[in-house]
Amino acid sequence: MIASYRISYEKGELQERIKRALSWMGKCTLCPRMCKVNRLQNEAGRCLIGRYAVVASYGPHFGEESPLVGRKGSGTIFFAGCNLGCIFCQNYDISHTNHGYVVFPVQLAEIMMELQRMGCHNINFVTPSHIVPQILESLPYAIGKGLEVPLVYNSSGYDRVSALKLLEGIVDIYMPDFKFWDPLLAKKWCDAEDYPERARAALKEMHKQVGDLIIEDGLAKRGLLVRHLVMPGFVEDTRKILRFIAQEISPNTYVNIMNQYRPMGELFEERDWDEVDRNLLRMLRHEEYLAALKIAQELGLSRIDDRRSFLKWLFLER
Repeated sequence: MIASYRISYEKGELQERIKRALSWMGKCTLCPRMCKVNRLQNEAGRCLIGRYAVVASYGPHFGEESPLVGRKGSGTIFFAGCNLGCIFCQNYDISHTNHGYVVFPVQLAEIMMELQRMGCHNINFVTPSHIVPQILESLPYAIGKGLEVPLVYNSSGYDRVSALKLLEGIVDIYMPDFKFWDPLLAKKWCDAEDYPERARAALKEMHKQVGDLIIEDGLAKRGLLVRHLVMPGFVEDTRKILRFIAQEISPNTYVNIMNQYRPMGELFEERDWDEVDRNLLRMLRHEEYLAALKIAQELGLSRIDDRRSFLKWLFLER
């Protein structure tokens, strides 16, 4: 299967997308924050990033979903900054800072090529919502050097549909994390009351563009893969999110129900914790995770990431 971006490049569509995306940066409205700062002049809004992308780290990653990892890993590029900013972020030292090194388009292209030369099965952009233009403008250089593996857009789900449309025919695999259903939780923990609404719209647009996940010889080639980080104390939020995926996206959606929540980030700062917030101070319980898996089963979601195959056998197939 030919990577989508190569087809768009040959048709001349990629250059037009680059121009449009860069024009938005002059009064930045790329994400739902709508900061309207002039990032072309290196001003930074909530995402903390100005004109050029900042790379925190990159390399083959073997902890991603099974169809992304294969035998040689997913070629992850961790970008600094974030447009969502959860107080419990598991990558807090990266997402809540602009620490890293600035990369120009040619340099970002070379990183992609290095990962491909290492045998990585895809290029996995981690936290890309605030740097869509920078990714796009690096692609002609990478394509010229021979990039051909699928591109993965690995986001929080806090995306504008209009920005996602810039990526149609460019991104091969969308991998959003739909975190909360309740706007009050999103307001408390991310200062983004509109997150659930934005995430629902984003998932619909992503699926419209790429459809259900296509896997060939065990590797993801194109489609939507949805992550859901199960939050301690909020299994009912999980039920609503999984019902939405099953009924309004597709019952054939590939879903990773994640159990790795742990207290991180701002949770170590002193503050007045209310009863709801105190759930964040503990790990997810085993029975909460099993309840989430059972909900998925009841809703007919059968394509669950199988990295935890023992749990799947133990709980779902008995």
